[in-house]
Parts: sequence; C-alpha cells; structure tokens
Amino acid sequence: MKLFLLAGEASGDKLGAALMAAMKDLAPGVEFAGIGGPEMEAEGLTSLFPMQELSVMGIAEVLPKYRALKRRIAETAQAVSAFAPDALITIDSPDFCLRVAHLVKEANPAQKTVHYVAPSVWAWRPKRATKMAKVIDHVLALLPFEPPYMTAAGMSCDFVGHPVVAEPRATEAEAAEFRETFMIGPDQPLALCLPGSRAGEVKRLGPRFDEALMRLRDREPGLRVVVPTVKGVAKLVRDMTARWPVAPIVVEATADKRAAFAAADLALAASGTVSLELAASRTPMVIGYDANFLSWHIISRLLRVDTVTLVNLVSETRAVPEFLGPACKPGAMSGALLELLENPTKRKAQLDAMERTMQRLGAGGEPPGLRAARSVLAFLNR
Repeated sequence: MKLFLLAGEASGDKLGAALMAAMKDLAPGVEFAGIGGPEMEAEGLTSLFPMQELSVMGIAEVLPKYRALKRRIAETAQAVSAFAPDALITIDSPDFCLRVAHLVKEANPAQKTVHYVAPSVWAWRPKRATKMAKVIDHVLALLPFEPPYMTAAGMSCDFVGHPVVAEPRATEAEAAEFRETFMIGPDQPLALCLPGSRAGEVKRLGPRFDEALMRLRDREPGLRVVVPTVKGVAKLVRDMTARWPVAPIVVEATADKRAAFAAADLALAASGTVSLELAASRTPMVIGYDANFLSWHIISRLLRVDTVTLVNLVSETRAVPEFLGPACKPGAMSGALLELLENPTKRKAQLDAMERTMQRLGAGGEPPGLRAARSVLAFLNR
C-alpha cells in the first residue's frame, strides 16, 4: 500500500504522524511520501520540501507568497501522480491541500482522496463542504458534530476523535520538577503565553500578550511566564521575548512543554488547537486572536457562531473568555486572566467544560490515530 500525505502546519504534522504510526501497525509494508514536519519525518516520511513554507494564513499573508505557493502546488501534484498512491491524504491546510487535490483529480479522476480535519462549515462559509466534495471522497472528522455536514455535501465521513485525548500528559511530579528547575515556587503563580505557531501570529499577538501579562504582573508581582514554542517559530519567539521588559522562560522540547502545561495556573493563548491541549492538561485559559485588518474584516462578516474556541463549542458552554479582532486588547485580556486567578467559580466552570470536552472528543476510547487509520482502510476497501 502507498499513501501520499500532505500537512502544512504543526497541528497537521501531529495528526499525520499518529495516522502513519497506526497505518504501519495495521498495514505492514505501507509506503509513505509527501510533505510533513518533524513528527511525520520521525515516522519515516521524507518531506518533498520544508513544511514551514506552507505555514501562512490570511489573505494579506498569502498574497506576497502566492507565486511560490502556486509553484509548490503544481510540484506537489506532479509528485502525487508520479508516486501513484492508493490514496492521497490531505491534512488540514485547505488552501494548499485542496488545490493540490484539484490538480490530482484533474489528472486522474479515479485517484482516491481523503481529507483529515473537516472544514468548520458550521462556523463560516458553509459552501466549502460542497466545493470540497468535488475533489475529496472521504473525510476524517475531529469533532463529533461534523459528519452530517460532510455527508450532506456528498462525501463519506467518520468521526475519529481528536488526537489531543491520546497525547501523554505530564505527571504531578514532572510539573513539580519543572517548577523546581526554573526556580518557581510551589505557590508562585505561573502563566503560559501561547501566541501561535505561525510567524504572522507570533508577530501580531506576541507584543499584546506580553503587555497583558505585564499588567497581570502588576497585580500579581510574583507571576512567572513560560512561552512554549515550536521549531518553525522558535528563533522568532526567542528574539522577540529577549526584548520584553521581563524575559519569560522559553521552552521548545516536547517534555518541557508538557511539564509547563501541567505546572501552569493559567494561560493566555491564540485561538486554535492549543485550547484543547490546555483543556487536556486542565489549565484554565483566556483566548486572544487577531488577524491582518483585511483578513479579519472578511472573516468576521462570515462567522456563523458566537465563539471560535473549541472548548466552548464542544462543551456547549461559553466558559472560556475570548477576545477576538478589535477586542484583542491587553487590558481586557489581563482583566480576564486576573479573574481566573481570583475567582474559584470561574475556574471551576472552565474545568467542568474541559472535562466534558475531553469526554466528547473520545477520551478513554481507542486512540484517534488508530481510528483514523481504520477509517482510511475501510474507505479503501469499499
């Protein structure tokens, strides 16, 4: 069996790696080709080109790189045709992946295609599912309420669970060791600062998050801050935080990040998958996000939901405060963080919502990567 996988960002790299590991167990001898990051490479993928080239989003961010991305799309489609896989599996990053799938289907309409991560048509642009169905045959959904949207558009779809429920979490001992290593007292407040995994997000949100945490430090003088980061933006994060008035602790190693999540009392995070990682570690959070003015203006007019935070959506609560677009202001975010530290009722509401979210995403069941692999094999055997 041969599979061509495409991932364009860190969260997709994790999904792809778990799927690859499970496929190797279920279909010994499976061959992989495609594009991925360090986690997929660790499972045996030789990436066609660095995944970081695709980690851009938003209209204003994509336009300057449009020609280069267009060349990469054509190059990738040609590589798929040359590899002749049993299935092309595209993982999130629809702006790139679905364009590749379109070219591949044009060249070979019989090529089977799978897309991992259903588009959030319940949130905005519902017609995306119908458009996607022209080039995608089968969808692997992370959220339990998504399959009906996909099947209505003409694709088969399985809810496979979210990988966050299967990821290892740091123990209390590891969290205590993290605090001891960085000389953070057991009763000293510790906050995570998570401004995103893309360069544009880090540049835009980093200074605002820093100011919000500085204001919180004015009320909590002992506050320490940790900035977990990923390989693609680690240098940018270190250079940026070195100029902050109070330099935070920057960690990149996976074990350090897990320990930091477990050790933290609260987090200020960009909107996205990280909210589920925080929920898995039971770390209360405040969400902040903004995009380029043009991108945000367009997206905000298309939104069909009153929250974009996955914990709020899956738990059917609004326990996690979020500050989006023009509302992404340091003062407002700082106030919400302070309330989480001082108001036990607010903290408990979040913790309850996190527990409900993890249960609904498949906690305690078969690992999502394995469920995804079974779904792909069942699709190919139909």
